Amino acid sequence: MDGVIYRENHLIPGAAELVEAFIETSTPFLFLTNNSAPTPSDLVVKLRHLGIPNLSPRHFYTAALNTADFLSEMHPNCTAYVIGDAGISDALQEKQIANDSIAPDYVVVGEGHVAMEKVLKGHELVEKGARLVATNPDNWCPVTANSTRPGAGALAAFLEASTGCRAYYLGKPNPYMFNKAHQRLGRSVETVVMVGDTMETDIRGGIEAGMQAHLVLTGSTPLDSLLSYVYQPTRILASVADLVPEVRSGVPSACLSVPAVAKNGHPARHGARHQTEDAKVHRPRPAMTK
Repeated sequence: MDGVIYRENHLIPGAAELVEAFIETSTPFLFLTNNSAPTPSDLVVKLRHLGIPNLSPRHFYTAALNTADFLSEMHPNCTAYVIGDAGISDALQEKQIANDSIAPDYVVVGEGHVAMEKVLKGHELVEKGARLVATNPDNWCPVTANSTRPGAGALAAFLEASTGCRAYYLGKPNPYMFNKAHQRLGRSVETVVMVGDTMETDIRGGIEAGMQAHLVLTGSTPLDSLLSYVYQPTRILASVADLVPEVRSGVPSACLSVPAVAKNGHPARHGARHQTEDAKVHRPRPAMTK
C-alpha cells in the first residue's frame, strides 16, 4: 500500500476514488502488504483516518496472514516462537498455532520493535532445531520520503548468519501469497491484476504467479531503472488514478501501456566507463529483497 495508496500519512491522489469505484462497480479487490506488524483491523483504522472509509478487515491480506496460512497447511498443530509485533502473533493464534518458547517447530520473524533478548532466544531455538521462517524478504521498508527502517528480511538474515540455517521467506514475491490472494478474491489467476510500486516484490511476484502486473511510479521504482530487470510490468501507470475511468466504465484504456524506457532500448549509463583509481563509485542502497 505504501507508495501505491499513500505516502507517509497522505493519500496518493486518485486512491480514494479508485476504492470508491471498486465498491460502486462491485469489483473485488484486496490490499496486499509485506508489513506483518499491523493487523487487518489496524489497517482499516489507518485508511479511515487517511480518507478511505467503508473498508473491513477482509479487504486486507498481510504477510502475517500469509505466513499463518502457510504453516497451518504445511504443518497442522505446529508451534512457533514469534519475533515481531501483534500482527504476526494474532495471525498465528487465529490458525491455532501456539506460542512456544521452549521447543517450537518454527522461529517466525516479522516486523516490529524487537528487543535483543528476543533475537538471542530465536538464535538459541534455531540452534536447537527450530526451522527459521520470515514473513517477508524485505531488508528495509520506507518510513518517510527520506528514511527507512529495517525489515523482516534483515532480521532473518542476521539469524541466518548467526545460526548457519537458511530462512524460508513468505510474503511477496513468493507466489504462495499471490495464489492465496486470488483465491480470497474468488477469481482465476489470469483475471487478477497486481498493482504495485516495487519491481522486486509486487511486479516479480505477480508475473511469476501468472497475473497481469501494473507498476505505478508513485513509489520506490523510478522509470529509468526498469531495463535492469529481466521481468517487466504489463503496464506502467503514473498513479492509481489512471485506473479510475477504466474501473468505472469497464472499458480498458488504450493509453495505458509500457512506454519506452530509453531511446533505442538501451538504458542511460551512469558513472565512469572505465575503472580508475580516482573514480567515484556511487554505492546504492542494497536491494529491497534478497
